[in-house]
Amino acid sequence: TPTTGQGHILGEPIEHPEKYLSRVGAMIEGPAFYPALSGHENLMVLARLGGFPIERVQTLLEKVGLGERGKSKYKTYSLGMKQRLGIASVMLGDPKVVILDEPANGLDPEGIRWIREMLKHLASQGRSVLVSSHLLSEMALMADDLIVIGKGRLITECTVPAFIDRYAKKWVVVKSPQLDSFVSVAQGQGMHVSLGQGVAEFHGVEAATIGELAAKNNVVLHELSTQTGSLEDAFLEVT
Repeated sequence: TPTTGQGHILGEPIEHPEKYLSRVGAMIEGPAFYPALSGHENLMVLARLGGFPIERVQTLLEKVGLGERGKSKYKTYSLGMKQRLGIASVMLGDPKVVILDEPANGLDPEGIRWIREMLKHLASQGRSVLVSSHLLSEMALMADDLIVIGKGRLITECTVPAFIDRYAKKWVVVKSPQLDSFVSVAQGQGMHVSLGQGVAEFHGVEAATIGELAAKNNVVLHELSTQTGSLEDAFLEVT
């Protein structure tokens, strides 16, 4: 219950869930099902409790890749299969808003990719998909918009590229057969340069400026590339 402020879901006040819950599908980090029932039976129970069409059960099982395992008991499911069944349960009411907490937690690469593609597919159908996750590399591939919360407060809300551009560090990598002499020239111009194994990293200067300096001094470049920190780097920087 909010102490202050207002909130609306699908145009309805957040304090009146009976007006919008039938159009919201949600899954907490570990979906809870009856171990001794099959995947199909579990969805049938939820469909009847929620007043959703039971005809959707088999269709959803097939949609999440469990069509052939729907009659197997839930306790025999792998972690990935359990997450797939959880997604199917979320979709029973054909929701307009989907809320998921750590949907890819503990999954293998195949399962993570499946979750990513499924959520992008749901969003492409005009649904709002809200995902809470600490797998930031996945969020960078999946999310359109980002909400960053730290210590219970909203830090920022923007697109993923805008967030990375605003908070991640940037540098320019240079490779050259004349690297040492070029670095000396650049440092003479007041540029901040750090040397690595066969490469130089320029900080606080644009790639175009470095390229022009190299051309002016007849320096051959084998690489001149701008590098940007990851979403994870930006998140750690801002929090």
